[in-house]
Amino acid sequence: MLSEIRIESLGAISSATAEFDRGFTVLTGETGTGKTMVVTGLHLLGGARADANRVRSGAARAVVEGRFTTTELGADAAAVVDEILDSSGAERDDDGSVIAARTVSRDGPSRAYLGGRSVPAKSLSNFTTQLLALHGQNDQLRLIRPDEQRGALDRYASVETPLKRYRAARDAWLAARRDLIDRRQRARELAQEADRLKFSLDEIDAVAPEPGEDTALVEDIRRLSELDALREAAQTARAALTGSDDPGPEDVSASHGVAHAKSALESSGDTALAGLAEQLDEAIAVIASVSGELGSFLSSLPTDASALETKLARQAELRTLTRKYAPDIDGVLEWARDARERLDQLDVSEEALAGLERRVTELQGEVVAAAAELTKARTKAAKGLSKAVTAELSGLAMADAVFTVSVRPLAAKPDDSAPLTLPSGEQVHAGRDGVDDVEFGFAAHRGADVLPLSKSASGGELSRVMLALEVVLAASAEGTTMVFDEVDAGVGGRAAVQIGRRLARLATTHQVIVVTHLPQVAAYADVHLVVDSGGGRTKESRVRRLDDDERVAELARMLAGLGESDSGRAHARELLEAAQKDRAEA
Repeated sequence: MLSEIRIESLGAISSATAEFDRGFTVLTGETGTGKTMVVTGLHLLGGARADANRVRSGAARAVVEGRFTTTELGADAAAVVDEILDSSGAERDDDGSVIAARTVSRDGPSRAYLGGRSVPAKSLSNFTTQLLALHGQNDQLRLIRPDEQRGALDRYASVETPLKRYRAARDAWLAARRDLIDRRQRARELAQEADRLKFSLDEIDAVAPEPGEDTALVEDIRRLSELDALREAAQTARAALTGSDDPGPEDVSASHGVAHAKSALESSGDTALAGLAEQLDEAIAVIASVSGELGSFLSSLPTDASALETKLARQAELRTLTRKYAPDIDGVLEWARDARERLDQLDVSEEALAGLERRVTELQGEVVAAAAELTKARTKAAKGLSKAVTAELSGLAMADAVFTVSVRPLAAKPDDSAPLTLPSGEQVHAGRDGVDDVEFGFAAHRGADVLPLSKSASGGELSRVMLALEVVLAASAEGTTMVFDEVDAGVGGRAAVQIGRRLARLATTHQVIVVTHLPQVAAYADVHLVVDSGGGRTKESRVRRLDDDERVAELARMLAGLGESDSGRAHARELLEAAQKDRAEA
């Protein structure tokens, strides 16, 4: 829930702090004092676009900070919040709460902060979405949009699992369908590409290069080009180490000399010299090892002069490939692997197209089945939602009102990008959210024609429909903070009392914050905050928590502007006592 909000230099508010408790909190005040700035601040914490014009005159920037607790959230929402905090590097305060902040600069960009870390506004929005549900007069207008109506029904029906299954099936079907259409439309072009790839692969396969072969050839050719010099150097070195194959009387090899020195040292009988003799063993071993390797090297040198020509010819073959496909042979082999994978995808034969078409048909069947499951869940839930909202409207002084929810197939257009044929033969549009067209209907009086909500409800009726929906849907978002900004506009009298009663009931499972002009609504609140002008030339607004006497005066002002009159106070006290008694009995 929201435990505190602090606002600086936002609209009419220079600096204000408001603390919120569980239950029902109402926010009132004269027009122009800045009540809506509190809701604007919450919208900013919700990631809304920052408007520099909202910065108070004379200030460089506006700041909004909110402190949230998350212990009231359900397990799923709490897990999402923890993941957001971890991914953002945000930290909780000592008491476990989380501080979210937003700054709006007059000249520069806005900044968002979460748990002491600077984060993108989107990350802040993802966090506050789990804790705040903001409803204003603009939300009433959104309620008439088809996507909002479908979303409300889906919340009631809890269709997360079938919707996820449908989307996965639809994505696979659309991908296969696009592939099939692409292959059919580009058959000639793809066939030509396949021929080019086959020719290139045949050319590479004919040469049959080995990994790293071009690099090895360079070394081999260098050796062959300097064959005589290499052989002479190796023979000379080997003879110096171990003697020539046909030694003369004056030939003395390194191995013979070291062996003679070792023998002399060992025969001296001196301990120090004997130690040196042991070290010569290592020299004798090294000489023998190097001599052996030189022998192997001489043996590996080709004796046929034509070997150089063979190597040069092979190098020319490899260079034919590296000129066309890649800088080196390893790159050529990689290009060949990619080409073979691409060739597998370019099969435009009748057999391949028929196989892909069967796959598309199979996936389409899965989409149809998933869509049917989703439609069934929505259709069943539509009856329950219609009945529940109609009952709530009856409690909001609209006893004769009728609310309906219809679920119809979403017909495909002539040029539809995702037409889906149902078992009945009907073609529907397979949208991301299903194949259903959800529409809210409304009639203010029984016997009247039920028309789409957008054509049949006045502003005040829309307010009550939205509130009724929120009360019905409240169970799906238990533990969140619900903020209502003058959603009771256009309502008065007995309907206003019923709205106050419903908001109080909603506050038993949620934290409810309401900005209102109606005393009948304000009287039902647990906590009453007022936004007023602190006086002076600057007309700075402040937020105050009212005690019982101050609350009576504020209700009297709201009733008839008679905050200081005895009759106004008496009327206000009567209203407050009746509301609190009603809450206690409920």
